[in-house]
This record gives sequence, structure tokens and C-alpha cells, in this order.
Amino acid sequence: MTHFWVRAEERPNEARVGLTPDGAAALIAKGFSVTVEECPARAIPIDGYRAAGARVAPPGSWRDAPRDTIVFGLKELDEDGTPLIHRHIMFGHAYKGQPAGQVLLRRFRDGAGTLYDLEYLTDETGRRVAAFGYWAGYVGAALSLLAWTAQKAGEIAGPVAHVTDAASLRERIAEALVNDRPRVLIIGAKGRVGTGAGDLCDAMGLPVARWDMAETAHGGPFPEVLEHEVFLNCILATPGVPVFVPESARTAPRALGVIGDIACDPTSDFSPVKVYDAVTDWNRPARRVHGAPPLDVMAIDNLPSLLPRESSEDYAAQLLPTLAALDAMDGGVWARAEAEFERHVKAL
Repeated sequence: MTHFWVRAEERPNEARVGLTPDGAAALIAKGFSVTVEECPARAIPIDGYRAAGARVAPPGSWRDAPRDTIVFGLKELDEDGTPLIHRHIMFGHAYKGQPAGQVLLRRFRDGAGTLYDLEYLTDETGRRVAAFGYWAGYVGAALSLLAWTAQKAGEIAGPVAHVTDAASLRERIAEALVNDRPRVLIIGAKGRVGTGAGDLCDAMGLPVARWDMAETAHGGPFPEVLEHEVFLNCILATPGVPVFVPESARTAPRALGVIGDIACDPTSDFSPVKVYDAVTDWNRPARRVHGAPPLDVMAIDNLPSLLPRESSEDYAAQLLPTLAALDAMDGGVWARAEAEFERHVKAL
């Protein structure tokens, strides 16, 4: 019997979950054993999982689960250096040269465990079977606009917290913008992330330039980026991605005041935004990388968690058919993800 274990998220401010109570009930009906750890921060209360027939366990107890348990979470584990013996499904951020990712891979190697990275669960065409991208774009655009309004007031954007729903988020942005209407450039506009960013900007009535592969195919440079007040990068850092914002943009003549690096992978060798080198967080959502004129970067790497319930329900619905195939991991999505893991472990 496949034992599927939903762990509590160990990262502060992470309220999302990749399995709903309805999803747990569906897996149980298929013959899975499902355990869900208690997690007070989770947007979906534990009682729903209990009613669905899942076993409830204390936070962090996955560490003592039988070796053949499949452990599922979204964001990173505590960096305690312990070997990882289980099969884990999560966003590992380990395949693009990130230093912390290399440490994580060594933990899997040392414990003989396996990482099934959610970013690399793909269909036969290479498209991800599930993604938070739309909500990352939606929230990332919203926070970038808040950073811009704060900058206009001579400030840097202050702390943010969970928002009840998308309508409440839009109301907050509308109040902040008042009569200001920055020009926005979105790169990667046709993807999931770019679509979410564009929808938020449209809801705010902003002038938006939408770029995708056709507009970026020449490889740069891209002086148009500096001509917009807000730039939203919605393209993942992968080999071959051109640089959209070079380091020289700090001191170049520009209208650009805020960069929303929604794809947010500053430690990757392939990052297309070269003016910063560390993510921002909920307490300090924007980082000032140049002072006169000001240039701020918003680069939070768990953006959808600001709208935790909506983003969780959407993502979980996308992912459930793939989770239901966990009893046949020798082919398809799971085999491709394992092969990707093995390739990177061997390269350590």
C-alpha cells in the first residue's frame, strides 16, 4: 500500500498545501494510506482531512515514518544537514546551481532518498503538470505595484501578510495607486506567471506592454525595460535565457523604479536580472539596489502563499491526477522526475 504523508511546512509564513481534503479522500478511495501533519498556519484546517479519513500526525513526525513513505510538502526543509532517507515531493530548487540546492542533494545522496521536484513533474511535451505560476504572477504584480507606490512616497515597501482573497488584494492595490498609473512591462506574458501578472495589472487599469518569445528572441540588449516604471520578469532562469536587466541598469538613465522578479532565482547562474543577489521576504518585500534615482527589487520566492487558500485549491486540483499515479512510479511523470534527480546527484 502506498503511504502518502503530507508534512507541515517548515518555512515561516507558508500557509499553502498541495492536497485538499477532497484530494485526500480521493487517494484513500484509491487504496492509499494518507497521513496529514497538523499545521496551524495551513490555510485549510486539519478537521477536513480528518473527516476525509486521513490519519493526523504531529508536525515534523515524518522524520520517523517508515522508509517507504512518500513525504509531500511544498517549500524547503529545515537545513539541519541530516541525511534524507525518504522519497520527497517538494520544490527543491536544486538543479540550477543554487548553493543551498547542492547541500540538499548531498543530503539525499547520503540518506539514499529521492527528490521528486515539483518543478520537474512534466508531461510528455515537457510542460509542468501543475504550477502555482498564475498566482505567483498575480501576487507578484500586486506587491511590485505596492513597492512602486511606496517609492513614490519616498519610502520602501513595508511588511506584507496573508490576504483573505483576491478581491481584498485588488482593493488594497487600488487604494494605493489612487491616480498614479505606472507603465508596466511584462516579459513572459503568455505563460502562467505572466498571465496572472497581466490580469492583475488589467484589473488596475494600467498600461501594460506584454512581451514573450517573439519580442525577446534577438537576445538583447533590451533598453525598453528601462523605459517602463515597473518591470515584471516572469521567465524562469534557465540556460539560454537572455539578460533583461544588466548590472549597469543601476546607474543608467531610466524611468524604471521597480523590478518585480517574480521568477525569482537570483543565485542561479542563469538569472536574467543582474542587479541583486538575494531574495526578499514578507518583512522586507522590496530591496533598494540603487539610491538616486531609486531602484527597488521585489523578489519573494513564495508569492502564492499570500493568497494561500485560492492558490492551494487551484494547485491541488492540477496535481491530484499525478498524485493518484504514485502507485505506478516506474513510468511517466514520476520516472522522468526521478531520472532528473539521478542525473544531478551523479554530478555532485
